Amino acid sequence: MAVTRLAASDEGVRRAGAALAAGDLVAFPTETVYGLGADGTNPRAVANIYRVKGRPADNPLILHVADAAAAEALAREWPDDARRLAERFWPGPLTLVVPARAAVPAVVRGGLDTVAVRCPSHPVARRLLAAAGVPVAAPSANRSGHPSPTTAEGVARALGGPTTPDVTVWLVDGGPSSIGVESTVVDVSGGRPLLLRPGGLPTTAIEGVVGALGTPAAGGPARSPGMRYRHYAPDRPLVLLAMDPEAAVAALAREGARDRWPKARSGLLAPRRIVEAAGWPAAVSLGDSPHEAAAALFEGLMTLDRWPGLDRLVAVWNNQEGVGGAVMDRLERAAAEVVQA
Repeated sequence: MAVTRLAASDEGVRRAGAALAAGDLVAFPTETVYGLGADGTNPRAVANIYRVKGRPADNPLILHVADAAAAEALAREWPDDARRLAERFWPGPLTLVVPARAAVPAVVRGGLDTVAVRCPSHPVARRLLAAAGVPVAAPSANRSGHPSPTTAEGVARALGGPTTPDVTVWLVDGGPSSIGVESTVVDVSGGRPLLLRPGGLPTTAIEGVVGALGTPAAGGPARSPGMRYRHYAPDRPLVLLAMDPEAAVAALAREGARDRWPKARSGLLAPRRIVEAAGWPAAVSLGDSPHEAAAALFEGLMTLDRWPGLDRLVAVWNNQEGVGGAVMDRLERAAAEVVQA
């Protein structure tokens, strides 16, 4: 499958909008991660997203829209909590799950009676939505279950290859995504708002508007991406050390740990002070704050996954502050093993 790159110029965005109208797929930047988009009113085009990604058919997609009015037009009901959250946080990294109109294609909804909608703030995404003139269905621009790309180069690596040769993918290069983890998803389709996925908007900010968020009932329908299946995982097995920095440095220095995770064959993804203290040859820093960690997370996983000679990865994280909770969620879902202090 060929991936054709476009500049984020007026002409490039115009061509991308025309490609969406023609039924092609367009990868584009948002403030969270790069998305793989299709005309959300065209079931055949949307089905190609699932084919390219290898995505399960019951995993719903997010419709990206220009504003709250466009989102409300897709909803059978627009609850008061949806109105308040959209007024406060859109455009931005928040997805709302609302009751869907019957006109929203079932392939977008994953067969559910709800639809997930978001108004992104990235200027290129907003220009593309204006050029397309339709809601754009877009999950992250990766193979299903793998880390989400935050750069155009990451998209090209993730999607290039011989699969689905009949599908055309255009890639608008808008530079790196600023947040680095996907949007926060809140279900406002009935009763108390539920947190379905932590993300780029801290939960505390949302609760300041609608009160304490609930959690979905076990065994219920997965109304959001990232709920049911293993996600974000590199090809090499990942161990998460869910520890504070001091405990992590001690754990990495123990003799047994050196045998279990030999430096010569293991990659380390951790906050800067742990990387500096551990002294591993293959290491990527998550920086000094949750914001920096979110921005570095997926690119760091992909960098270590391509590092020659490694057969395993070790990540260190235990910070739930702000967007740190989303970093923890992604690492827990990506990990083959989680080690507590």
